[in-house]
Amino acid sequence: MAYEFTIADVLPATPQAVYEAWMSDDGHTEMTGGTAEIDPRVGGEFTAWDGYITGRTLALEPGRRIVQAWRSSDFEAADPDSQIEVLLVAVPEGTEITLRHTAIPDGQSGYAQGWRDNYFDPMRDYFAGRDA
Repeated sequence: MAYEFTIADVLPATPQAVYEAWMSDDGHTEMTGGTAEIDPRVGGEFTAWDGYITGRTLALEPGRRIVQAWRSSDFEAADPDSQIEVLLVAVPEGTEITLRHTAIPDGQSGYAQGWRDNYFDPMRDYFAGRDA
């Protein structure tokens, strides 16, 4: 049975700055440390973390929301894509980022900690000290 989770954190940047970095090759690569190639349009395909992650963008609300079909190279070929929804809300400290990851196939675990270790923590470092 597929599972899901929701995690949240606060980043020292505006929602627009976080959105723009997430949806650009250079920004995504710099803020996570893994190579990314992103077609920043609805329907556009992307890869992240040196090809470990692949998917397609399903919905965009600039500066507010990103929805993507998502899979890692750990998924079995027959596994359907999972889905991520990234919500960005301005708060006094910057941006509250909430990530909801759904439809994760059986046998796949550790993604909640992976998002923290490989996205949220490096993103905080990336935006710290920037005029974002």
